[in-house]
Amino acid sequence: MTPIILVRHGRTPWNKDKIFRGTIDIPHDEVGTEEARLAGEWLRGETIHAAYASPLSRAMDTAQAIAGHHGLSVQALPGLIDLNYGDWQGVPLAEVKVKWADLYRQWETAPHTVRFPNGENLEECRARAWAAVEEAARRHPGQTVVLAAHRVVNKVLIAAFIGLDNSHFWRIGQDTTAINRFHLVDGVWHIGSINDICHLRSMIRGPYVDF
Repeated sequence: MTPIILVRHGRTPWNKDKIFRGTIDIPHDEVGTEEARLAGEWLRGETIHAAYASPLSRAMDTAQAIAGHHGLSVQALPGLIDLNYGDWQGVPLAEVKVKWADLYRQWETAPHTVRFPNGENLEECRARAWAAVEEAARRHPGQTVVLAAHRVVNKVLIAAFIGLDNSHFWRIGQDTTAINRFHLVDGVWHIGSINDICHLRSMIRGPYVDF
């Protein structure tokens, strides 16, 4: 059995202000730093053998908050980098809804059909991220591996783990520092948990916002 612990990064200022992040390297804000610390504390009693992350600092710092309790260094895994939103990157959600009104409506209703202008689509993101998962599993058979990535990456990976296509994107929740667990048993992935945020119970949080 090879357990994978898939974690989303902590909050950044652009999460808070609803600005599309993508491949731009936006670090945690003070809330995100605390979320990552709590995730690390929550997982400190477990046996973890390796930690990988998207090369962006918000994911690397989340992974390090976990890995530090286990004497591990974090290795960057480029396939886990956030979705390339192309021209939407660095643009507030409110502006996107006006400037790309038709494409945003398509994103809300049929996300699997959208290619972001000068960016990726979900299938391209899923293919490279899934290759990263398979690489990590090959490197560490029978060992527990932490992977730290991003909202979109985690959503398409979760869909892949449980056998759904990308049209189900909006049905999958991913709060900041959500913990998701999957186990590879005899070549088949089994679900442990999805969008677990028990470690954030001490924080005052508003309603779930998918951004």
